[in-house]
Amino acid sequence: MHRATVTLDTADGPMACFEARPEHEARAGVVVVQEAFGVNDHIRDVTGRFARAGYHALAPDLFHREAAEPLAYDDLEEALALVRTLTDDGILADLDAAFAHLHQAGFGFDRIGTVGFCMGGRVTFLAAARRAIGAAVGFYGGGIVTARVPNLPPLVGEAAHLRAPWLGLFGDLDASIPVEDVEALRAALEAAPLPHEVVRYPNAGHGFHCDARASFQPEAAADAWTRTLDWLERHLG
Repeated sequence: MHRATVTLDTADGPMACFEARPEHEARAGVVVVQEAFGVNDHIRDVTGRFARAGYHALAPDLFHREAAEPLAYDDLEEALALVRTLTDDGILADLDAAFAHLHQAGFGFDRIGTVGFCMGGRVTFLAAARRAIGAAVGFYGGGIVTARVPNLPPLVGEAAHLRAPWLGLFGDLDASIPVEDVEALRAALEAAPLPHEVVRYPNAGHGFHCDARASFQPEAAADAWTRTLDWLERHLG
């Protein structure tokens, strides 16, 4: 596996990205979207997991405008302060730069997907609603139905206009994303023109996939990872 830090140009300056590629020819490209804590060791590890699964994976630093370093998982207030600096237009510009990088590496946009966690789960829904890519997967993405910060509005109203297949993975014990919101999203997605799926894990809370957090739930994490790889395989070809 090849690992490197690459720098991409954006309208708001250079953006560092952690990149991982398999030794052999990659089957498709995946943009890995960070949690609210930045491109930390966990996000780098997940990016490497995608490379080991055969994908050319790229994790852009969405906090590059603030030149912020990755945060510890107990730095919640500082993480929320960084999230409040984001805008959907800026996020999409950063995603476009990441998608273009993978496109230049030889992948058609139908062979590029995105997978995100926490804050990044909402980002993948934004991408699926507004960009014609191959697939998207969101792990416990808050703010899709009920806004968590005023600068990032709800996106559920765009469910009927999905431009990419989207898989959402949620834990019933997640205090930040009520089950009622998850079911409202499921109902809204019934009008979506493309494949979609919402999966709930009864015994999992927020961050259940992250083995660096106390909320890690191994059974839910393993199932969600399998579903993610299956979703990418199905839709990225």
